[in-house]
Amino acid sequence: MIRLFKHYIPHAVLLLGLLDLCLLVLASELAWQLRAGQIGMEIDHFALRWLPLTGTAMIIWLAMIAVGVYGPNALRSLRFAGARVLVAISLGIIALAVIDFIVPSDFFWRSTLLYTMGLAILVLVADRLLLTSFLGSSAFRRRVMVLGASDRAVRLRDLGDRPESGFAIVAFIAMSESDRRLDEAIPRAAIHDLGRFVENLGVSEVVLALQERRNALPLKDLLRIKTKGVHVNDFSSFIERETGRVDLDTINPSWLIFSDGFSSGRMFSSAVKRIFDIIASSVLLALTLPVILLFALLVKLDSKGPAFFRQQRVGLYGEPFTLIKLRSMRTDAEKDGAKWAEENDPRITRLGRFIRKVRIDELPQTWSVLKGNMSFVGPRPEVPSFVESLEEEIPFYGERHMVKPGITGWAQINYPYGASVEDSRRKLEYDLYYAKNYTPFLDLVILLQTVRVVLWPEGAR
Repeated sequence: MIRLFKHYIPHAVLLLGLLDLCLLVLASELAWQLRAGQIGMEIDHFALRWLPLTGTAMIIWLAMIAVGVYGPNALRSLRFAGARVLVAISLGIIALAVIDFIVPSDFFWRSTLLYTMGLAILVLVADRLLLTSFLGSSAFRRRVMVLGASDRAVRLRDLGDRPESGFAIVAFIAMSESDRRLDEAIPRAAIHDLGRFVENLGVSEVVLALQERRNALPLKDLLRIKTKGVHVNDFSSFIERETGRVDLDTINPSWLIFSDGFSSGRMFSSAVKRIFDIIASSVLLALTLPVILLFALLVKLDSKGPAFFRQQRVGLYGEPFTLIKLRSMRTDAEKDGAKWAEENDPRITRLGRFIRKVRIDELPQTWSVLKGNMSFVGPRPEVPSFVESLEEEIPFYGERHMVKPGITGWAQINYPYGASVEDSRRKLEYDLYYAKNYTPFLDLVILLQTVRVVLWPEGAR
């Protein structure tokens, strides 16, 4: 994997993304030349139009990221990838048409955009037909050796067996017989020179998966492996990198303290984040105010009660604030106290189901973003009564309040709606990853991927 602004990206994904971007530039150039030839226009040097062509390609490429073209399923299923590519290119062309309407250009006409769309579909589908099997091959999987044969080693084996996994485990080494859960593990005593063994297998990384590390760290072996130029990682850090979440079952306070993250660079990230929030929320409020007012009227007509729903939520550093949304439930929905929404929740109104599905009920929250109580990206703000109970049941739950809550977030795009303590625990693992590693780059990825969640609202309630 390659670490880009504290966020890990698989080599196969990065290679495919860069290749797609180059092919999109090529498709844009061919489309322009085709249309210019049809109308008898002189074709100048490419250097005179590379900027608008690259801009065109970038917009379609961002649409591809937004709809999940580079997600694990898209990399493994050609059918899934093809469907997402079609949606992404269509969205990109619509965006380009809008931009061309607002800022007319001599480089592009509607016919050029149509040609670009057809050529982009052709080259990207052909690209995937040729490369899917290659990108999924062992050439793009890191060779990993696991020290340990305990339950943690079993978890690593199951993770490595997934089709979308970016690594392959070439050996398990049982450091002791007392905690052995894998029959295929090689006893440590059977290996005379562990450093040479690692070299012979072509191992690029060793993961320490001992169940109990106290007074049991194989320091001599780890030093020998490290001096061979092989990366050594602990179990929790490896899981964080491969899954994009912090594993609550294996971490402790010292891991959070000494592992990478929560850096001083956050001051710059926070400043950029706040500037973006102010500009984006102002623009979004201005653009969506007619939509908010229209649906506020429809909510009033659909059911008795106020158009807007106000509720206390927990914000930055545990401070409460008032959240405003379009009302999607009956006014008596919380007469017995706040509770999680259920599947097919009878408290949701007819119109409420629609505005929840397309996230229109979330639009008034941009006012909270403008005021500074929330950000566009961050952990979901919870009700104070939920927070009190969850802090007692889930370790490190209070750490999610070290960043501002958000309308969308890392947990929201990676885990479906949760309505239990276990779901809250799983979502906290993603929230902690975000709080630990957030940068403007990660915020951009989350904002783009939110489009996928809106288009395919799995788990929305």
